[in-house]
Amino acid sequence: MKVCTDACLFGALTSNFKLIQSVAEGQTSNCLDIGTGTGLLSLMFAQKNANTIIDAVELDPAAAEQAKENFAASPWKERLNIFNANILSFTAEKKYGLIISNPPFFEDDLRSPDPDKNNAKHDTTLSLTELLQVVKTNLSPGGSFAVLLPYRRVDHFIEEAGKLELYLTREILVKQTDQHEYFRGILFFSRKKILAVNTSMSIKDKEGNYTPEFVAALKDYYLYL
Repeated sequence: MKVCTDACLFGALTSNFKLIQSVAEGQTSNCLDIGTGTGLLSLMFAQKNANTIIDAVELDPAAAEQAKENFAASPWKERLNIFNANILSFTAEKKYGLIISNPPFFEDDLRSPDPDKNNAKHDTTLSLTELLQVVKTNLSPGGSFAVLLPYRRVDHFIEEAGKLELYLTREILVKQTDQHEYFRGILFFSRKKILAVNTSMSIKDKEGNYTPEFVAALKDYYLYL
């Protein structure tokens, strides 16, 4: 699958230690990446968090193999683990201080004739409710969960998370430009109820240039900003 701008933004924001620190207790030592694809989010997080071990789980064998190759070619290969497995049956002997996921979220939308694309883009293999159950099982008591969702799913997801005692701590709504409607939500949750911080940002300005907020988030990852 192609690397999308919104996924890069999500990876950059979740990799920012100050942001994680604001919603978690202490430094994250173990991170779980659910549905890693070719490993983008895990690699971005590894770049910024030197003391973190990252377990990346991917169902699709071809994507998992690509992630394995990407991890092996990176400077952080000793801290990156890939598991070709279904997250619903994945078991770990530890809890995770941070769980991140860019899940298949085009539930009930038009399917592609390509089954691999359906698995990656739709909830044919992992529903949002199942994702929340996995998070509840694997998240440490003081940990945080970060997820990237379509904007229209945000309120429903927050409501469903609350039923499992996972509470919103930070919400970042994303537009393509100020002239567009919101199209993505980046959400952070923890087991502790606190007053959530709600912000928004645009990727580009009306001239088509990246906004200062986007540049600040991605400057350590993009070659030309």
